[in-house]
Amino acid sequence: MRARALEPAGVALVDKPAGPSSFAIVAAIRRRTGARTGHAGTLDPFATGLLLVLSGRATKLAPRLVGLDKRYVTTIDLTATTATGDPEGETLERHDAPAELDLDRLRGEIELPVPAASAVKIGGERAYKLHRRGVEVTMPMRRSLVHALDVVDRDATTVTLDLRVSSGTYVRAIAQALGGHCRTLRRLEVGPFSIDEAHPPEELELLSEEEVLGRL
Repeated sequence: MRARALEPAGVALVDKPAGPSSFAIVAAIRRRTGARTGHAGTLDPFATGLLLVLSGRATKLAPRLVGLDKRYVTTIDLTATTATGDPEGETLERHDAPAELDLDRLRGEIELPVPAASAVKIGGERAYKLHRRGVEVTMPMRRSLVHALDVVDRDATTVTLDLRVSSGTYVRAIAQALGGHCRTLRRLEVGPFSIDEAHPPEELELLSEEEVLGRL
């Protein structure tokens, strides 16, 4: 029997689909390897893209990897705000999309409120748990750095943005600042790691144990 958790050691680059939680992806890989397993940065269930899954001794790297800059592409619905800043939340308000967007105020160092459906602790409890119970709280402000924010596409109701941001930046908060919510969100990069190198979780499920180890 392996020393729980120390072997195999490595980092798996997973292309997370929409639907499962980051924890579910981690749990599936843990079942295959039998090792201690974690990740370096949560993706919301509705979000897709690059998830760094750490195995065995590599879990000690989490503090270094969590703080890396990240790149996202998001499509924002400019006609409605939701309670969570994403498609899963209750619609709070509907309105016409603005003719023009003031993106300059969202570049560089910014400070925005943390979304209610987040893992930030409020009074010792995760904000998303309070939100699910209908408990209203005043969310703290979060300062972050937006290195780049570019418009990829724009139509009558949505805008698609390519963002390079510091760790801890909530893209949903940026969507809310624009008067909308994230319809889709995809993480393309974490520091030097790219989605181009990632494997979908179902591919890992089909591999033999030796092949899974080879991906670490």
